[in-house]
Amino acid sequence: MSTSVDGSQPDTAPDVRKVDRVVIRFAGDSGDGMQLTGDRFTSEAAAFGNDLATLPNFPAEIRAPQGTLPGVSSFQLHFADYDILTPGDRPDVLVAMNPAALKSNIADVPHGGTVIVNTDEFSKRNLSKVGYESNPLDDDSLAKFQVHQVAMGTLTQGALAETDLGKKDAERCKNMFALGLLSWMYHRPTEGTERFLREKFAKKPTLADANILAFRAGWNYGETTEAFSVTYEVAPAKLAPGTYRQITGNTALAYGIVAAGQLSKLKVLVGTYPITPASDVLHELSKHKNFGITTFQAEDEIAGIGAALGASYGGSLGVTSTSGPGVALKSETIGLGVMTELPLVVIDVQRGGPSTGLPTKTEQADLLQAMFGRNSESPVPIVAPCSPADCFDIALEATRIALTYRTPVLLLSDGAIANGSEPWMTPDVDDLPDLSVRFASETNALDGSDEFWPYVRDPETLAREWAIPGTAGLQHRIGGLEKQDGAGNISYDPDNHDKMVRLRQAKVDGITVPDVTVDDPSGEAQVLALGWGSSYGPIGAACRRVRARGLPIAQAHLRHLNPMPGNLGDVLRRYDKVIIPEMNLGQLAMLLRAKYLVDAISYTKVAGLPFKAEELQDVFLDTVKGAEEAKA
Repeated sequence: MSTSVDGSQPDTAPDVRKVDRVVIRFAGDSGDGMQLTGDRFTSEAAAFGNDLATLPNFPAEIRAPQGTLPGVSSFQLHFADYDILTPGDRPDVLVAMNPAALKSNIADVPHGGTVIVNTDEFSKRNLSKVGYESNPLDDDSLAKFQVHQVAMGTLTQGALAETDLGKKDAERCKNMFALGLLSWMYHRPTEGTERFLREKFAKKPTLADANILAFRAGWNYGETTEAFSVTYEVAPAKLAPGTYRQITGNTALAYGIVAAGQLSKLKVLVGTYPITPASDVLHELSKHKNFGITTFQAEDEIAGIGAALGASYGGSLGVTSTSGPGVALKSETIGLGVMTELPLVVIDVQRGGPSTGLPTKTEQADLLQAMFGRNSESPVPIVAPCSPADCFDIALEATRIALTYRTPVLLLSDGAIANGSEPWMTPDVDDLPDLSVRFASETNALDGSDEFWPYVRDPETLAREWAIPGTAGLQHRIGGLEKQDGAGNISYDPDNHDKMVRLRQAKVDGITVPDVTVDDPSGEAQVLALGWGSSYGPIGAACRRVRARGLPIAQAHLRHLNPMPGNLGDVLRRYDKVIIPEMNLGQLAMLLRAKYLVDAISYTKVAGLPFKAEELQDVFLDTVKGAEEAKA
């Protein structure tokens, strides 16, 4: 028998059903606290030991009109007792706090799914705002779902009646009521959430007490009402041994930059300008001054990257973070970094465009911008994480390349990775790479003089020496005008320019990157699904589904996009068909067709939302069957 959080015993306990996975979506107005609610449920799932993946979905407006479709905010969580790859296609449970949340999300709920509705918000006025001619709770439009009508606002206010909060402030706690109810349904622990609330509202204990009361009221409502006949248990996942924490992509990027500074023994200057969805990288890094991190919120994107490149010139690790519109503004300074051959990490958390586009929605359409979005021949290495946890490793890899080869590096994350979260096994410090650098300390002129030549190159990496300004005897010229090979004097000589352009390209082409690995369990696949960025999870989940039907399919993923892995051409030619899902109009497919002369099949999506495993499964099935028919 279960016990409510106040210690009372219910008359009858609901049946407990064990399931291996669940997808829950909290949806409401942008002021309803859905992100906080989802994040707290996620934290408890992580603490319990489930594998998980999340998909926050924000409105673009800072404060959209209340109760309207553009103002709906949602948070989807997929948690399971096995390793999962995506935040789920369709929610098994939808918590809708108002009619707008119901209308904008109900199409994703499968037949038989559970819908929990806050009935207090289903007034005629709110229904008319979103185009409901009649109340869907009163007609048969929701007949195919398991609908639970809960007056969350009223019940929350009742639970807080003895507190000093006014009606409006009390009603704002209804998201904690919803969290308590869902925590009861899925047997989530409560101690962590109550501790979090006391810490969050430590300076306002009245609010802390009120939110905890609302949370307990939601739990106890589940215990005492007869509306819920079943609760669910999802066992912990069997993860590799280690210490785990829940982490978002942006937080992992920030931690990776902190670690890069420590491993390179360099001070870090983060010069940037806030922009969605990259701002959290700046926010997190600003907390770590004790690790030698200096954050500079500049007046604009150009000043931010200028400060970062200046820091690199002075012997620090320069970092800047932005999204696609900011990369456009930073392009001239990136070109300056290419010419001066200084290390610089440029983080681009991609979002929908063009122009301001979809600030809070995901896309991966900056690949060609990263590859070619500068004047003249300005090659830069490009790397991309495949998941939130991978952002830590990719930040270290971007730093390795920048420091080793003296070049700006573009790191392409995206909104789905940045805001999504998953378990991250904290690494053993001894296993992290050595990123230490050696600064120039003596003259190196090839003509035997006592001068320092800034463009004398390492024969293996083609990187020039890095001399800190003010070092005695190492005075040198640097800037955006073309330099003479070796000596670094300004040069307009045609042959020298030709040589320097080719040297800069050869340096990037010669960067050491690992070979691409192929997941092809049967060894008999004729079709290869290839992706980059956040498409990794949906592609992997879809391949699992295809293989479960007895059909072979191979999967590969690119974390290095320039230069590409040395074995990629051989891998692509090994398969009869190569299909490339991208959240753009086929940018990687275009590059691969041009470079490897492979007739890659492009499957594209630019809806501001990540791929679903279900949609890719259908595309892959058609492709595999087509390849088999062609072979026959």
